[in-house]
Amino acid sequence: MEPLIKQQDLFLALYRIVLGLLFACHGAATLFGVLGGPQGGTPAFAEWPGWWAAVIQLVAGGLVLLGVATRVAAVICSGTMAYAYFVVHQPQALFPIENGGEKAALFCWGFLLIAVLGPGRWALSTLRAPQESLAHD
Repeated sequence: MEPLIKQQDLFLALYRIVLGLLFACHGAATLFGVLGGPQGGTPAFAEWPGWWAAVIQLVAGGLVLLGVATRVAAVICSGTMAYAYFVVHQPQALFPIENGGEKAALFCWGFLLIAVLGPGRWALSTLRAPQESLAHD
């Protein structure tokens, strides 16, 4: 386990990058009909909640991917997915496997983890930070 602990920053960065990329892809698919197109149809401009959710997915997912304003963006992503789960999926059935809310639940908890742990050393905001602040992580 010791070699894995030494690579903790790398694994956190890979997790953050993959989660942000997947989330941003959902937003791009919904807004622009790319990457397999929208899963529930393209929402009209500024339509609540579909269009706004897609914008949040694209922008905040991109910020998490890059590691810029990561904690704030991750909280917004997590909250968006909690809203999606409890408003859209949970009324249909209690458990995510029954109500189709697995993605919403996983994204919610995944982004909450990033909000708590932060972006790690392999983030654009960390690379721009003065080196003495890195010693206090």
